[in-house]
Amino acid sequence: MDVAPLDLARSAGAARARRAAPAAERRRPHFPFPAIVGQDEIKLALLACCVDPGIGGVLALGDRGTGKSTIIRALAGLLPPMRVTEGCRFGCDPALRGRGCTADCPWHLPGRAPGRVASRRVPVPVVDLPLGATEDRVTGALDLERALAGGVRAFEPGLLARAHRGFLYIDEVNLLEDHLVDLLLDVSASGENVVERDGLSVRHPARFVLIGSGNPEEGDLRPQLLDRFGLAVEVRTPASLAERVAIVRRREAFERDPPGFAAEWRGEERRLREAILSARRRLAAVEVSEAIVARAAGLCIALGADGLRGELTLIRAARAVAALEGETRVAPALIDRLAVCALRHRLRRNPLDETGSASRIERAVAALGDGGA
Repeated sequence: MDVAPLDLARSAGAARARRAAPAAERRRPHFPFPAIVGQDEIKLALLACCVDPGIGGVLALGDRGTGKSTIIRALAGLLPPMRVTEGCRFGCDPALRGRGCTADCPWHLPGRAPGRVASRRVPVPVVDLPLGATEDRVTGALDLERALAGGVRAFEPGLLARAHRGFLYIDEVNLLEDHLVDLLLDVSASGENVVERDGLSVRHPARFVLIGSGNPEEGDLRPQLLDRFGLAVEVRTPASLAERVAIVRRREAFERDPPGFAAEWRGEERRLREAILSARRRLAAVEVSEAIVARAAGLCIALGADGLRGELTLIRAARAVAALEGETRVAPALIDRLAVCALRHRLRRNPLDETGSASRIERAVAALGDGGA
């Protein structure tokens, strides 16, 4: 089907705006992560995924107006920068020397001197995926600006490319359209995005930590997407008067002077960033005994959790939190502490049990006993 020149021009202008968006987002201060009052469960889950992205991401469900989006977007100012290959459109890791990247990556260019590809440090991307995003914007498509100006067929990367090696955030994830859910399932399973349209055939790496938030009253997630989240947390409205007052005061101070408020918390952000880096270095050395693995597996059996992702995620999350807290081994108490957020979304509904999944998990943990020292 032919497209009118005016439509093409508008599409090219939209492409320019999308490319400018990341820089504009970086200029806007986010609410500092350490300044967030309460909500310890979601903060711990996000920090665990910063230490070990292999945990599989976080799903945050809860009341409207509880700061879910604020907490998640605050990660942008907290994450340690990463090193990327200079000139690579997908920000590939220089340590991989182009393995798994596209053919036009600088590591694959002819005449390159061995080991001489430049690299640079950049912020870890935290990319928003809007509910109304088109498939072209998510996956990438023909670069219309270059097509109009020079008749060149070139690929314009989408949101999945921008999120590579970072975080992809979906607010109101339970309202996401089915065709985008299917797309995310394919990409998260393979770690690659495949685009074949408009005469293009492109395959590029797209590995990211999936973060979702939403209000459960507005609908459930598809089971296949729910299973892709490593941890699931509940974000409740604070009941403490002191907490609510502190939240209001800090939010007012941020809105009056965002740069000044962010500067006040920069030291705390730096300390938390250094803690994440230290935890990453210690992660592989954290001991997970056979008794701990047996405790995690026994808990999943007792609860009737579907599949094996429950214990695998629980062990990974416990190791990451132990590293973050400076521990050299995973203790039984840590398995018990993380069991609810690792397993609450993996349980089958029991029509004879009116209590929530969190209560069922807490009862199962109590039935296991203290597990020793």
